[in-house]
Amino acid sequence: MAGERILVVDEEKEISDLIRLYLIREGYQVLVAGTGKQALELSHIHRPELIILDIVLPDLDGYEVCQKLRTRSTAPIIFLSCKDQSLDKVLGLEIGGDDYMTKPFDPAELTARVRAHLRRARVGGPGQNQLLEYPGLEIHLDFYTVRSQGANVILSAREFQILALLSQNPNRIFNAEQIYQLVWNESSPIDSKVVPVHISNLRKKIEPDPSRPRYILTVKGLGYKFNGTPDQAPLTPGRHRY
Repeated sequence: MAGERILVVDEEKEISDLIRLYLIREGYQVLVAGTGKQALELSHIHRPELIILDIVLPDLDGYEVCQKLRTRSTAPIIFLSCKDQSLDKVLGLEIGGDDYMTKPFDPAELTARVRAHLRRARVGGPGQNQLLEYPGLEIHLDFYTVRSQGANVILSAREFQILALLSQNPNRIFNAEQIYQLVWNESSPIDSKVVPVHISNLRKKIEPDPSRPRYILTVKGLGYKFNGTPDQAPLTPGRHRY
């Protein structure tokens, strides 16, 4: 669906201009920010459907910007950074990022990832009129909203997609590779910790006690499953850890 708004956040004008050129060719509307503060302002005003975010910015760093964005937006966030260590990638995903690419990068690959993220973000959009209800948890597939213990929960697009996959298949076990293939629609993750990190973040947001999960359980040696009867006794502390 061409015409979606994309926010590009990078202090290097040459990089922003290059990305903007490729995205405009695809029919997207492109907003550009050179600082973290400007990115937050533009996001608040224009509500972009996707954000491409550098980590090294002249004021706030990209991690802080991502955390602030996640308090009010579920738009996919693709980190694009010169930081290429595994720790940087894991941190980016832990705080709410959906993808991570390192510089130098192929603009065509970035554009392809943008298309893929937007396509997946549209799955389950308005029109499905589906509400999944479990004790203490409501998942609105049509509006991408979640309520846990009566409170609204803000999830990233990727976290919501994982929750939707598991909750629509209660008690079915998915290993990390299957989750990645079904949610990311790619054969292999950029890092083996990608899925466990997202599961951990999801638990922190929807579980009354993340150390004793009621909803997303770990089946030792096999993978993860959504507990279709979460009023049952949860796992013992620590058993869910990856």
